[in-house]
This record gives sequence, structure tokens and C-alpha cells, in this order.
Amino acid sequence: MKQANIISDFPRLPEDILQQAAQFQTAILADVSGRRGAMHGRIRPLDSRMSVAGTALTVDVRPGDNLMIHAAIDLAQPGDVLVIDGKGDQTSALLGAIMVAMCKARHISGVVVDGAVRDSIEIQNPDFPVFCMGTNPNGPTKNWAGRIGHPVSAGGVTVSSGDLIVGDADGIVVVERHRISDVLVAAESKVAEEAETIASVRAGKKRGPWLTLALRKAGVLAESETLQ
Repeated sequence: MKQANIISDFPRLPEDILQQAAQFQTAILADVSGRRGAMHGRIRPLDSRMSVAGTALTVDVRPGDNLMIHAAIDLAQPGDVLVIDGKGDQTSALLGAIMVAMCKARHISGVVVDGAVRDSIEIQNPDFPVFCMGTNPNGPTKNWAGRIGHPVSAGGVTVSSGDLIVGDADGIVVVERHRISDVLVAAESKVAEEAETIASVRAGKKRGPWLTLALRKAGVLAESETLQ
């Protein structure tokens, strides 16, 4: 049964990759990923100062039941980020202060919950990032089987164990493992490009022709018209 429902042995991302990824805003990573991979905006950090970069360890649970989350905490390795498919249920919390303390003791990097948490004041500490839909004081049950390590859907995004998870004040971005190298290279270029654009704006340089061309293509302006 364990072999079928639990996959805990998969390649974790090296520390240097995680450190590199942590340098980028989620907005940059989302842009260079083709504007895909960002979880629904319902998944938010409990505190805007929270940020995370780690390897996904996926957890699939029944709504309102956290049995498999307890198992995942025990199986997690340092640097893992628990990504919990709570089915978007907010009728009860899937974790709180005690489980966060357990996560810290295991050196888990953070938790992403498509569901609710509780003890929000106690766990609203930037040193352990918790991303979730919201809060509910109701406690969960611990009765139902689920799966660990299998692909899940969280925040509308498919997540597999071993994927890169990056989160900040804007939300969570998932980068599939096989795309990580290309995405990080593109992110470096994007940061340099945006810095150049901002410098041009501050220097008073005029906008390039793309806006006029886009407005013409959209039918807002005729071919002979300009904004000014």
C-alpha cells in the first residue's frame, strides 16, 4: 500500500539552484515561463514578507483531513516545500502552530496549502513561509488515506514532486523540473532588460513604438493615427 500511495524518493534540487532561484521575483519567473505556472491568486502568504524557494513535495488529501500531511512531514527532507492539494476547502484548517513547529524541526522550507490554516497569529512569522487560501479555526480530521509524491493540482497548477517552488508577496510560481535551467537563464536576461527599461523611463526617454503598433493591431487606432 505504501509503495502505491507514497513516493518519497525523488531527486531534490541542488542548493545552488535553489539559491539562484530565490534571487528572482515570482513575477519575473512567471513572465519568462510564458505566463504559466503561477498559482491562482487565492494562494497568498500569511505575511507579505514571506518568501520561499524549494523542492516540491506534493500531498493529496481529502478536504478537511490532514492525516497525509503528518506523514509527509515525517518523510520530508531539508529544503522541501510541502505543496498540499486541499481541494480549495476552507471549512477547516489543515495545519496550525504545532504542525508548523514540526516542519521547522524537519528543516522544511515552507508550506503551500490550497486550503485553510489556523493559529495565524502564531505562525505569521517570516522565518517560516506559509502560503494558503485563508484561515479557519476548525480543526481537521485525521482519518482518510491520500497520496504523497504524486502529481497534484494546487491553485489551478499541476505540481509534481521535484518541481521548483518559488513564492513571495505576489504568490507562488511552479517551474517544472525539466525547464528549470532554461527558466533561470531567461530570468537573468529579463532582470537586466527590465533594469534597462526602468533606467530609460527615469532618464525621460520616450516609449518605443510597440504601444502604437499594438493599439493599431487591436483596432483602437487607424493605421495613420498615433496617440499624440
